[in-house]
Amino acid sequence: MTVMVPIMASSRSDDRAIRALIVDDSVVVRTVIERILNADPGFSVAHKTNSAEQALAYLGEHEVDLVLLDIELPGLSGLMALPAILRTSPKAKVVILSGNCEEGSAAAVEALALGASDIFAKPGSGSFGEQFPQTLIERLSRLFSQGAAPIAFRPMLPAETGQATQPLACLGIGASTGGIHALGQLFGGLAEPLDVPVLLTQHLPASFTHYFAQQLGRMTALRVKVAEQGEILAPDIVYVAPGDANLQLRRGLHGRVSVVLNPERTPTGNLPGVDPMFSSMAQAYGAGAAGVVLTGMGRDGTAGARDIVAAGGWIVAQDEASSVVWGMPGSVAGEGLNCALLEPHAIMEFVARRGKNRN
Repeated sequence: MTVMVPIMASSRSDDRAIRALIVDDSVVVRTVIERILNADPGFSVAHKTNSAEQALAYLGEHEVDLVLLDIELPGLSGLMALPAILRTSPKAKVVILSGNCEEGSAAAVEALALGASDIFAKPGSGSFGEQFPQTLIERLSRLFSQGAAPIAFRPMLPAETGQATQPLACLGIGASTGGIHALGQLFGGLAEPLDVPVLLTQHLPASFTHYFAQQLGRMTALRVKVAEQGEILAPDIVYVAPGDANLQLRRGLHGRVSVVLNPERTPTGNLPGVDPMFSSMAQAYGAGAAGVVLTGMGRDGTAGARDIVAAGGWIVAQDEASSVVWGMPGSVAGEGLNCALLEPHAIMEFVARRGKNRN
C-alpha cells in the first residue's frame, strides 16, 4: 500500500512541539500517523506502540502531551486502558483514533465519559486520503491552541464571591471538549436535589444525543431526558439540548416556562450553543438564573453569561487545573463574570448553598 502524506505548514507558533504517543495495533497506521505528525513542526512523535500495556509502561517513565489511542488492541482494550492512561499521565490529552468508535456510538460516548478529549474516525486500511492528514492536524492543533490562547484577564476574583439576590430558579450547564468526564464529577457532587430544572448544552453532534442522555442518566439520580419542543419545565429533571437545536425557553402568560428548540446556529457556529440557552434563561428567570461553564474550546457561553449576570443571576466556571481545555471557562473568568472558580466535584455543593441564599 502506498500512502501519500503531504507536508503541511503548522499553524502553531509554540516554541515546543507537542510530544505524541501513538497506540495502534497496525504497523501501517502507526507509520502513517507518525509521518503526518512529524511532517508538522508543531508535533513530534515521542514513541509508538501496538499495545496499551506497553503504552502504560512508557508513560510511567516519560511525559507526553498527546496520546492517540486505538480502541481495538491486543490484550487490554483502549477503553479499558483509558482511565489508567489518564492516571499515569494526567497532563496528557487522550484522543481516540479508531475505526471502531464511530460518531454517535455507545463506545464513543463511553470514551468521552471516561475522559478522552476527542474522538477522531480512523480511515480503513488503504483509504488514507489527501484530506485526512490536514484534517487530523487541524483537529489536534485546535485541541491545544484553544486551551492555550491568551486571555486578557481583569483582576481575578476570589474563589467565591458575593451572595445571590434571589433563590435559584433554574440552573444551566454548558460544556464542550472534556465535558462528559467533568459532568460525571459535577453530578457526583450533588448530595441532594436542587428542586429546580437543570438545562444542559454539551457540544456533541445529533447522533450522540441518545447515548449521551443514557450515559448521563447513569451519573445522577436526577431524571435525564432530551429536551422536546413545547414541554413545560419541571424541577429536578435534566433537559439535554439535542444535537441539532439550541435549547431555549419561553415564559407563558401563567408563568409556566416551556422549551423552545431553535435550529439556527449561533454567530460563532455552535449548534447547540450555550449562549442562546443562557440568554433565554436570563429572560425567563431573571435573577433566579444561574449558569455553570465547564471545560471546552472557544468562547461559547460568555455572551450568555453576560446576560445572566446583567439580569442579576450568577455564573460558576470550572478552574483551569481541572479543565481539559480552559477556553470556555477561561473566557468567562477573563471577563470577570464568574462568582466562583471551582473543580467540577465542588460545583454542585456550592450551587446548592448559594442557590438557597446560604453563602
